[in-house]
Amino acid sequence: AMLDPERGLSLTIARVVQRLQGSSLHSQLERQARVSLHKPEIKLESLKEDIKDFLKTSGWEKKLQNAVYSELNVFPSPCHPAAPPEHIKEPLAYMRKAQGSWEKRILKSLNSMCTELNIPLAQKRPVNEQKELLNKWNEMGTDEPDLSLFRPVYAPKDFLEVLMNLRNPNYENGEQPSFRNHLGLIQVPLKVKDIPELKEDFSELGLNIGQLGIDDSAQVPPEFFENEHVRIGQKVLAEQDSAAAQQYVRQGCPTALRADLWALILNISNQPEDILYYEQLKSNVIQHDLLVDSLIYKDVKLTASNDDYYFVFEDYLYQVLLCFSRDTSVLEHFTYSSATPPKSYIQGKLGMEEYAVFYPPNGMINYNSFILSVAPLCFLYHEPSKLYQIFREMYVRFFFRLHSISSHPSGIVSLCLLFETLLQTHLPQLFYHLREIGAQPLRISFKWMVRAFSGYLATDQLLLLWDRILGYNSLEILAVLAAAVFAFRAVNLMEVTSLAAAEAVLADLSTLKVMPLLQIFLFATVT
Repeated sequence: AMLDPERGLSLTIARVVQRLQGSSLHSQLERQARVSLHKPEIKLESLKEDIKDFLKTSGWEKKLQNAVYSELNVFPSPCHPAAPPEHIKEPLAYMRKAQGSWEKRILKSLNSMCTELNIPLAQKRPVNEQKELLNKWNEMGTDEPDLSLFRPVYAPKDFLEVLMNLRNPNYENGEQPSFRNHLGLIQVPLKVKDIPELKEDFSELGLNIGQLGIDDSAQVPPEFFENEHVRIGQKVLAEQDSAAAQQYVRQGCPTALRADLWALILNISNQPEDILYYEQLKSNVIQHDLLVDSLIYKDVKLTASNDDYYFVFEDYLYQVLLCFSRDTSVLEHFTYSSATPPKSYIQGKLGMEEYAVFYPPNGMINYNSFILSVAPLCFLYHEPSKLYQIFREMYVRFFFRLHSISSHPSGIVSLCLLFETLLQTHLPQLFYHLREIGAQPLRISFKWMVRAFSGYLATDQLLLLWDRILGYNSLEILAVLAAAVFAFRAVNLMEVTSLAAAEAVLADLSTLKVMPLLQIFLFATVT
């Protein structure tokens, strides 16, 4: 049910007000207003206006604007008041059902590991272990626990199998006319954008617009564009305006300004109370041992220690992920995610709701290589509580959509379908050739998209890509880039005769330049 715009706006305003009322910003604003009463320029007869002016000139109004903007970016537009809450999570019933059975499967895998290894899901650490962990908190990477018995709860290819089996029950054996000719692995009829629509959405990536990450633009000499772009970036930071920062990064972030610009877009200011909250999470890690900790250890060991770029951040990765697993504020994103946090019962109380707890406390069972969504941020943030908050915000805004089944345009199902549709439409010969030899393109590109290309691109290129994710508040660019990579290597791919050979052609993406690939694919492809 669609809402008329005015009703929708008033519901949005009400929700934002309600959400900000309990926030620390609200109490800070009240405190500032009270303090201002003692200032000589505040007159009783014009009290309301004077206080407003004071909040404006002292920068508090900007903080409020950024908080409102942040809410609008994260939460979906309001549903009809009569719509059931599960519609806010995911409007399509078959998607909700598929997500539910996928969650059961993950939980079953976790529980059977528990039983096999005879390890509880959670237990209090003995005091001596607590001391030991506290002492080596900053060098957890030196630890070599035996984790051979632990296995990742699932790998990307298991998840892809589930997505390939999705069907909309309203269409018997794929009989929707527009969709019948889709020959990819994803067989659900979702609306995805075509190149003209993508060109419009990503207009700032156009050929005649200056970009960071493009060295030889015909229109603008790169060094001239860069100097000017840095100057504007400094101005955007001085203004402290989230919306302006988000628009600005669509043309890329200068390296020196990126950490501050991303923090501004995500509205992360690392206040004393945020640092305190991080310390509380840390003490929770130190006191309690969770089964998922071993999975995190294993993931970091397998992924980071074998990665030339990321191994230096091993200790940071443990800290962030262990704290993340304890963070109950992450549960809030389940109101607009198709996923539901798993429950566990206190020993001996199985099935009794009053003894149910979310497990892990943040409601998220990690898959293998989950750490790749944290690792790139370590290049930008070196202060653990700030790094932590940026990661958490990136997760609840963007990355959760890559691991849950939904119909959202930034969800992994839509990204897979967008990727396949772009290839089938614009590179039909390549698409049919790969399909014929049993090398369905999605089998190769799925892992890139599900990890937002982390671990595949060179770090400077990855950060330029993530600039655009933040700038457009969307993950669709991942599917466009995946298609652009196939287009770029099309000549070699036309010669392969097996999946293994196709994978070999696309095995190393570390020399690719992201921005030229995206530009050529979007703006130089004949449509």
